[in-house]
This record gives sequence, structure tokens and C-alpha cells, in this order.
Amino acid sequence: MCGIAGIVALNATAKPPSREALLRMAGALAHRGPDERGLYRDRRAGLAHARLSVVDLQHGQQPLADADGLTWIVFNGEIFNYLDLRDRLIALGHRFRTRCDTEVVLHAYQEWGQAAFERMNGQWALAIWDQVAGRLVLSRDRYGICPLHFCEHGGRLLFASEVKAIFAAEAAIPRAFDPAGLDQTFTLWTAVAPQNVFQGIQEVRPGHVRVYEKGVAREYAFWQPRFPEIEGGQEGDRFDGSLDDAVEEVRSALEAATALRMVQADVPVGCYLSGGLDSSLVATLGRRFAGERFQTFSLRFADAEYDETDFQRLVAARTKSEHHEIVVSRGDIAAVFPEVVRHTERPVLRTAPAPLFLLSRLVREHGIKVVLTGEGADEMFAGYDLFREGKVRRFWGRQPASTRRARLLERLYPYLSRSPVHQQALARQFFGRNIQAHDAPGFAHDTRWRTTSAVKRLFCPDIRAASERRDAVGELISTMPAEFARWSPLAQDQYLEIRTLMSSYLLSSQGDRMLMAHSIEGRFPFLDDNVAALANALPDAYKLRGLDEKHVLKRVAAPILPPEVVARKKQPYRAPNALSFFAGGAPAYIREALSETALRAAGVFDPQSVTRLVGKCQARTGDGDMSNSDNMALVGVLSTQLLHQQFVATRPAGVTEPDLSIDVDYEHRERVPA
Repeated sequence: MCGIAGIVALNATAKPPSREALLRMAGALAHRGPDERGLYRDRRAGLAHARLSVVDLQHGQQPLADADGLTWIVFNGEIFNYLDLRDRLIALGHRFRTRCDTEVVLHAYQEWGQAAFERMNGQWALAIWDQVAGRLVLSRDRYGICPLHFCEHGGRLLFASEVKAIFAAEAAIPRAFDPAGLDQTFTLWTAVAPQNVFQGIQEVRPGHVRVYEKGVAREYAFWQPRFPEIEGGQEGDRFDGSLDDAVEEVRSALEAATALRMVQADVPVGCYLSGGLDSSLVATLGRRFAGERFQTFSLRFADAEYDETDFQRLVAARTKSEHHEIVVSRGDIAAVFPEVVRHTERPVLRTAPAPLFLLSRLVREHGIKVVLTGEGADEMFAGYDLFREGKVRRFWGRQPASTRRARLLERLYPYLSRSPVHQQALARQFFGRNIQAHDAPGFAHDTRWRTTSAVKRLFCPDIRAASERRDAVGELISTMPAEFARWSPLAQDQYLEIRTLMSSYLLSSQGDRMLMAHSIEGRFPFLDDNVAALANALPDAYKLRGLDEKHVLKRVAAPILPPEVVARKKQPYRAPNALSFFAGGAPAYIREALSETALRAAGVFDPQSVTRLVGKCQARTGDGDMSNSDNMALVGVLSTQLLHQQFVATRPAGVTEPDLSIDVDYEHRERVPA
């Protein structure tokens, strides 16, 4: 993984990109690529790159050009089938100067055009500049593993892996919150691409290509998730084999995906190990392809409620890995939270990214650049309680007077100390709301979105009024693909989860941003193109069998994982939340960020409402008994306030170091020796 950035003049009157602006953009992304930096510039376009060297360490510096020096690429990510594509391109007459996947992508684009992206199995964000045609192509992988932001300003397009690089480019770029982005965040948990929390900033949508030519932008999807349709549907969308057949197919696909992610690297590859089914399965499969040495990394928590140490050590012992642990306390979370927000570049409603920030630092300290993770398994194989909840509520909704059906709610959220199902009367009232709409799209997500939206009670009058004029859920549902209504309820739930929480939060705030904060590349076998396509094609009952989540995956794991891990109840990754900020010796920044002066300066939240919330949280520090809504509210307010300090009130800086491995300047018709 790397950092990419660029500036392109969209019309003849726009000024060309300056060398200093491009250097600042590269400098702002130095954490994403500490190994090398490169620059390309002509009279219309400039590209910048910060490299994390993983494949072809001696070559593959970027920006990288074709043989004629007329088409240039900056690339962030990995194409795991690049060797197959390379062989195919060689057979078509292409010649290569490096062994890196970046050059394969460039040749693939020249051979197949924008259809090249459909052939790529990997994770990427890239920009291709065709100097002769005056064409810029931006592309992002299917699930949005790699970030790519853009901004049109002053007749020019600025793009970058992270927003801070765009803001660092020029002081003239406006910096302000976008009420629509805030409304989405405090409804859906995140702003969903192309929406961003900053005005004027957008994200390339996952699975999309955006092309600028002659000042005109065109965008299209090169890929969309496909699920079997309830009636009819295209041939090949549905897996027709038995459950035993599915187990073998999933095992084979997952083994191949893990092997590719282990061997397609010229540096050692480690693995995150949470102790849950998904990461344990990836670690066990990864061990087979690791050679003599295999390192695993785990989070432990000082709070026993969140700790999974016993399961982690059990799997580490089984795989005979070199196992490393870090114990995270509430104070640790509070100490690093400002740095975490600087990397998420968006408000967060949970502190969960903070321990992962510390974990990636541990990985870096042990000399590892690449780790496998189990992310994506819950979305692909229906592992979340949300899917179980949706199934129970729909079943209940068909006979809303049934008390027996309502009792199934008691099987949800067993891992929560404040589970919403512990009090039956309140649970039936909460989960029974809108039960008559059990056939409506988004029904399973309604309880989450409703709970999150309660935080908007803290908005100041102007932001609240803007929020009330919008319908974040309705806007999201209106963008569903035409075939969405013909999918099963579970498939609809999975699609929404992938589109919102996974792509825009889990793979971003908890994934790429926390990994790349310490220059670590994450790889996700469960999001392999073949694994994901197979999972989508499986019958619902193979994934969610009754209320047994990830059923087929458990069968895959049973012969190779400790039985304690396969049989354990689902416990999603969580971390201590609001109480982290009210322990003894809490950092001074918390008081400052939540002060009336800071709240009025940011203009997002009502100071009096926030003061009451803070008082309520402080009163609960002794018993630790805080509601889910109050936890989200406090973390959401604090992260938004920090975001204002770091990105709106202060312009992010970019260091303009001149030490470049590639330095091409056609603006002055010369190539500067590296």
C-alpha cells in the first residue's frame, strides 16, 4: 500500500500544478509510503507518490510510465492475479521492464482500456494520466479497501489517498464541514461514498472508474455485487451444489486467496489474530505458506469484558507462530485518540480504531510491513447479529402478536453486558417498532440507524435544521441497484452492510487508516474476488442456518481449528468507549475540545446539550454503566471536535522534502536525475 496524489488542470485557463504543491501532497502522505517518493509534472498534470515497497523492491518506483513516457500511473494497492495478467499481456506482445504489479496495471489499461479493471483481483486506488489524450482515469477496488478522494477547485482536479494531502496542497482549498456528510455519519455510522464529511471533497465510489477528458467527468461502475434473485436471475448467480459441496468450494477458494496474499510479496507477511473464527482461520491457512517464520499479533484489553486472550493464545500455539501481544487500557485509548482521528479523517462513534492504531504500531516495531486480517468474513458469510436480528424481527413481524416468536430476541447480543434483550418488555418495545414494515428495504438496519440518529439531538440548531431537511436513509435506499428488490432479505441486508459499514467505516477508519498510520499494508482473503463471488452465490441457509451464523465457514474451520474457537459464541471486536475519557488523569485535550468556546467555534453541537452529556458521563465513571446512545454521543462529539481542530481550524501540513527516487518535470521539458 502507498499514498497517491495529483493535480490536473481541467481547462486551458487553469494554472498548471506547482512542484511545491505536489511535494506538499506527497509529504502529507509520508506515513503511507516511507520508503520512496516520486514526482511527475507536465503543463497540465502532476502526479505524486509515496511508496511502501512490498513487491519488486529494487524497481517499480512511481510515478511509472509506459515505454514512450506518454502515459503515467500512480498506484496504491496490490493486484494478486498480476502474474496471470502479465503472462496474458506478454502473449499479446507487451514487454515489461519491472516485476511489479503497477506496470502490469498500466499495460492492462493500454490493452483493454477501462475493461482492465474487471480483470483485476485485488485492492487498489489509482490514477492514470494519458498526456496525449489529456485523459485522467481514477479507479478504486470493488470494496473500497484503498481510499481515493478528489476535489474540483479553481478549474483543477486535486485527488489523493487522504484528505489531508488535498488540504496541504493549497491554502485556497476551502475547509469546512458538510452538513450532509455529518447527517450521514450520525445516521449510518459513516458518510457513504461519494459523500464526505468535508465540503467540496468527494470519494471515488468502490467498484467505480471516474474519467476526466476535455474538462468533462464521466463515472461508471465496473463491478457491482450480485446475489441470486428469488425468481429467475442470470445463470451462474446461484450455487446449486449441496452444503458439503459448498464447504469444499469455500475451503478451496479461501486457501487460494490466502496463498496469493502470502506469496505475492517480497517481504515477510504476518497476521492479525483476534481469537475469533475469521482471523483464526486466516492465520491457520496463512501458516501453511509462511515458510519457517510466521508472526501473529493480538490485542489484549485491561477490561476483561473485551479481552479474548485465551482464544488468541490457543490458536497461536496451534500454528506455532511467533506471537506478539499488546495490552490496551482505557488510558491508552484516550492518549492516542487525537492521532487516531487525524488518520480517520472523519468522526467516529466508537473508540475501536484506537486499539488497532496501537496494534499496527506493534507490527511495525517487529519489522513487518504486511498483515493478513479476517475482515470481510462477517459481511460475506452473514456473521453479524444484525443479520440474525433481521431474521428474527421479520419472522416476528409476520405474526406480531406472537409472544413465542418475540422470545427469539433473547438469543441476540449475548456478549453485551448491557444487552438490549435482557429486559424483555423494553426489548419488545425497541425491536418491535416498525415491525409492520418487515418487508421494507433497510428493515434489519432500522434499529441501528434509529439508535445512531438519536445522537443528532446534540446538534446545534442550524445543523439540526439541515439534518431534518434530509433523509439519509431514504437517499441511501434510492441508490440501490435495480435488482435489489429481487434479492432475498438476507442478501439485501448483506449488500447494505457492505455498502455502508464495511466499505466506509470498517475498511477505512478501522482498516486502511489505522494500518497505514504506521505504514502497514492489510490484506483481506475474505474479500478476494473469487471468495466473495462464491459467498454471494451461496443459498442463504448455507450462511445463516436457522440462527447459526457463518454456518458453512464453521464447517470449513472445524477440521483445522481448535474446537473451542469453532464453538465459541460470536463476539465482535469492541473496545472501551466513553469511559476511556473520564478515567483519572484524563488528557487536557478532552476538556479543551469539549469546552463551550471550542464547541461554538466548530458550530456542530449545542454547547449546553454537550455539557449535560459530559456531566452524565462523569457521574457514571464509578459504575461503568453507560447507555449505548450516550457512548456513541460522547465519542462522536469528541472526534468531531478534534477533526475541526485538526482539519478546519488548522490547515494540515505537508513536508516538502526534495529527496525523490523519481523526478520527472516536463513542464520545463527535462527529466531531473534521481
